[in-house]
Amino acid sequence: MPEQRAVRSEPNLSSAIALELRDDRGHARRLEDFRGKNVVLFFYPMDDTPGCTVEGKEFRELHDQFEALDAVIIGASTDSVQRHRAFADKHGFPFILLSDPEGRLADAFGVLAGSRAARSTFVFDHELRLRRAFHDVSPRGHAATVLNFLRTLVESHRMLGG
Repeated sequence: MPEQRAVRSEPNLSSAIALELRDDRGHARRLEDFRGKNVVLFFYPMDDTPGCTVEGKEFRELHDQFEALDAVIIGASTDSVQRHRAFADKHGFPFILLSDPEGRLADAFGVLAGSRAARSTFVFDHELRLRRAFHDVSPRGHAATVLNFLRTLVESHRMLGG
């Protein structure tokens, strides 16, 4: 059976940043709540699978470096709050995992593939302007790639007097 692909490529950001979802601790979260920080939003297909675990662990290992760049890391999948909590606790993830069981956030970003989110990452600046989208990424090494992009973004902002 052929792999299902996301239908849209352009995210609907106005609705996406206002969507309220529950995190791995059951707290209501919206992307717009993180205005004032750089935001790394990574979508992944399913908790506790090999690729998703590798990707999560690499974001965990680089978490302090992302924080030093005033960035918040947010993972999102269509798994439940309970599955997210177990996944985060098992691997010691220090970042937020958003539960998107109906795929509304994934759909708004154009990455819903069937009932799962396609592995994609979106990087936003402090004003929640989309600065980069990474699609069809390989889990291994992806967090370092995102971190390098964010470093470049932050440094260019500083050079321009921001």
